[in-house]
Amino acid sequence: VIAMATAATRVLRRPAAVFLNASRLNYDNCLDLSRISSLTNLTSNNVDSVADVEEIVSKVTESQAEIVITKEMEIPKSALAQFPPTVKLLCEAGTGYNNIPIALARERGITVCNIPTYSTESVAHMVITYIMNFSAAMFPQARMIYDGNQENFRVFQHPINEITGKTLGLIGGSGTIGTAVTDVALALGMQVVISSRRESLPAGHKYENHPKVVIHPLDEMLKMSDFVSINCPLNDETRKSIGRREIELMKPTAFLINTARGAIINEKELIECMKENVIAGAGLDTQEVEPPVPDSELWTLPNVFLTPHIGWRRLETRQRLVDMTADNIESYIQNKPTNVVN
Repeated sequence: VIAMATAATRVLRRPAAVFLNASRLNYDNCLDLSRISSLTNLTSNNVDSVADVEEIVSKVTESQAEIVITKEMEIPKSALAQFPPTVKLLCEAGTGYNNIPIALARERGITVCNIPTYSTESVAHMVITYIMNFSAAMFPQARMIYDGNQENFRVFQHPINEITGKTLGLIGGSGTIGTAVTDVALALGMQVVISSRRESLPAGHKYENHPKVVIHPLDEMLKMSDFVSINCPLNDETRKSIGRREIELMKPTAFLINTARGAIINEKELIECMKENVIAGAGLDTQEVEPPVPDSELWTLPNVFLTPHIGWRRLETRQRLVDMTADNIESYIQNKPTNVVN
């Protein structure tokens, strides 16, 4: 009887939780957060982000949270240092966790977890969407129509090319998202070149020894590719790693696509290259600052195309993220934390 009562107590334990920027994820109120609510005593702060340190600390303290949930929101060290001792789990509702001071969380005994695979197909399809639009010059054609320019229907003015037989270069291509991009690229008849210091893919990789998937150092990959997609994480090694030197290695007809993290590209140098037409175009689903500052030249360059970090925003993707966040929380409550990054 005592054992049964103890088990029931474990099942019924509902720690306090606060979602600091719930509207970043559930901006359209179309998501079902009931499972997280059933697992926790949840407080949702329905804003896109909280930047003020005092406000972050206040929201966490007032909710008496044991679990803090964020979505792509920076938690400054000065804020985390002031979190009350009640906080035991910091749950990033996303893949990247460069917004969280991991070392400080470890020092304070706060477990940090993320969701590594929720948007794999969605982000991969975003890459392919850009490739298809670039190959058919859809962006400039749409711009002409919106500007009232119908000349393209009389004298076609944009170069367009088939995707089949073209080469797609992947930076970070051996990971989960890169592999999903390769799945679709191969189905479209493309050749895939993955940049790596190694001479081969990891043993057992899905595309190890595949005849249409090859490995080359970054510089060689850039020279060979018709499209280059960035799919690596942001860290000290990759920050601003793609700049003028790398872009100038690309073909003048090539396109650069970034669906990873904006700061991987040296944005100032990219802007300079695009003004000089060093490459044909750039598709940026992520930018160094999101959104870019109002006077950023990214908004007005005719060969740069921006989307507001929508790779993860499809409805099904976001609901999957909610469900997997609930999985992480449930595992933590059961003293079996998963997807721990610190």
